[in-house]
Amino acid sequence: MPQQVICEKCGFVLYEGTELKPPDEIIQTHDGKCPKCSKKISFVPKKVEVRAASNTGKKR
Repeated sequence: MPQQVICEKCGFVLYEGTELKPPDEIIQTHDGKCPKCSKKISFVPKKVEVRAASNTGKKR
């Protein structure tokens, strides 16, 4: 399942990938702040969306 973590202030993609990463690891990667707008990254998500993955282009 793909994971995408986005800065709530500027929309910068902090992490995107198929490997699920814990929030503290993503925060450490960016020294606790968004590299684009410098907003402090929080452990508590403000908005969570779960969507079905697309099967476009895959044959069964």
